[in-house]
Amino acid sequence: MKREETAMRLHAGDNVIVTTCKIPAGSEVSDNGALLRLSDPIPFGHKIATEAIKNGDAVRKYGQIIGFATRDIASGEHVHEHNLAFAEFARDYEFGIEAAPTEFVAEAERASFQGIVRADGRVATRNYLAVITSVNCSATVARYICDHFRGAAMERWPNVDGVIALTHGSGCGTAAHGDGWDYLRRSIAGYSRHPNIAGTLLLGLGCEINQLDGMVADLGLIPGEMLHTMTIQGEGGTNATVRRGIECIEAMLPAANNVKRETVPASHIILGMECGGSDAFSGVTANPALGAAADLLVRHGGTAILGETPEIYGAEHLLIRRAESEAVGRKLLERIAWWEDYTKMNGAVVDNNPSPGNKAGGLTTILEKSLGAAAKGGTSNLVAVYRYAETVESKGFVFMDTPGYDPVSITGMVAGGANVVCFTTGRGSVFGCKPTPSLKLATNSTMFEHMHEDMDINCGRIVDGEADIEGLGREIFELILNTASGAPSKSEAFGFGDEEFVPWQIGAVL
Repeated sequence: MKREETAMRLHAGDNVIVTTCKIPAGSEVSDNGALLRLSDPIPFGHKIATEAIKNGDAVRKYGQIIGFATRDIASGEHVHEHNLAFAEFARDYEFGIEAAPTEFVAEAERASFQGIVRADGRVATRNYLAVITSVNCSATVARYICDHFRGAAMERWPNVDGVIALTHGSGCGTAAHGDGWDYLRRSIAGYSRHPNIAGTLLLGLGCEINQLDGMVADLGLIPGEMLHTMTIQGEGGTNATVRRGIECIEAMLPAANNVKRETVPASHIILGMECGGSDAFSGVTANPALGAAADLLVRHGGTAILGETPEIYGAEHLLIRRAESEAVGRKLLERIAWWEDYTKMNGAVVDNNPSPGNKAGGLTTILEKSLGAAAKGGTSNLVAVYRYAETVESKGFVFMDTPGYDPVSITGMVAGGANVVCFTTGRGSVFGCKPTPSLKLATNSTMFEHMHEDMDINCGRIVDGEADIEGLGREIFELILNTASGAPSKSEAFGFGDEEFVPWQIGAVL
């Protein structure tokens, strides 16, 4: 990446550069010493053509094709929706050609953090009790139960981070089979057994399709001292259920409180990686810096999860080059093909992204967005591909099939075991994610300063010339360790995370 005063070139083979500030029409911009006179005003983070591009020719950024010119584009012209569009083109799927042996850090030199070790050996970064609903019909009662444990009620239990209601909009009026059914139940089970949740009350209405007894039996959940089930109909209505639910939580609090943090290796960290409210700098600053942090985590024996299948669409060939086996690469291609069929069946296309906010931030096509999003995956080998909300058991860099919609995507990764989340954002997201801490990585300094109370780290310093990707990667890695040790994230300080449990709902609503 070469930065000039007002624009930057990301790759020698590109035919566009990216502005680092708003530039008025008629200005001159330097690109490798050549002066480009701008025919249009160019917004912050948008693209400028560095040469004449003919109608139908490829536009390149990051050294990759991000779309095709829809008319002739002059040198110095603004390149965006009015003259650039997505189109299919052939990509080579070269399985594993860039996979290489991982250079692990020696055991004695590996990083550590202060975690909570559960009885089964898994390690928590937080310590919650949860009321999880089987169906939307029990959501309000779940919140009533948890309301009892706000404020002074928790002063006796200083080692418990809180009692949370994890509710959702499904659980009935749907087929009792298929992907949507599996995703909902896997999400509930994944949260119920998540190490960050010390004890769970599963709460149903009683007559829903997603029956508690069947779900508990089918998913191998074992009721006991720290896992209880009840239904509103079975308890005799709202008031009786609230009273019984409070009693149930109160009975679990002493055991939940009886924990202490201890030094554990960083290999116990499972990192979920997400980008939301992206801009043109997401793929230049925060995402590659997070990728560098993910590489560090892998070298220290940990796990990093990349998701958002629709937002790596068009960049999947780069991930496949790093697949440890052809089987892993083909599993990723299988999910890409599923998404093409799924969107077509619903009258949409996978390339319906970017969002209006993304476009205002300078992103034009899904290819451009995907190339930037895939940078979160760093350079490590791709060792496994998981379906939504499946338990992540592999160490190293893995992929999970999730939608791009942030709460749904992160719900799947947390259900899979993620105990820390890093969320990159250029437009500004305030996402929180109980029971897992969520760190916000700002892509540019302007937004960071404007929303500094919500942002945990400013990756815009890369564009400002104050930091580099590797250095910020190390900084993010240290922040992950500190957060896993109990330091609160900005979203936790605000109390975010109670409304962000959103299992992926697909299939007919009946």
